Amino acid sequence: MSDQDKTARLTRIESAIRESLSPEHLEVIDESHLHAGHAGAQSGLGHFRVNITAEAFRNLRPLQCHRLVFDAVGDMMQTDIHALSIHASTPE
Repeated sequence: MSDQDKTARLTRIESAIRESLSPEHLEVIDESHLHAGHAGAQSGLGHFRVNITAEAFRNLRPLQCHRLVFDAVGDMMQTDIHALSIHASTPE
């Protein structure tokens, strides 16, 4: 995958999360290079880490927060993302 394609993928993921959850802080990190040789990497899907702070997570359990992020990226879990590590918090 070209660097331009990787950047476009990150932009799509970030845009989907921003649109859905209006985070105060969002960082999406492509960690695919750490998984070279892994089946997901071979198929062209990426490994990503998301650090997100959003009011939408207030009073939710961690699993509920993760579900909101997974819902935000939707079909990209089938087309772009093999693995998604999420650190979700509320503004404090």
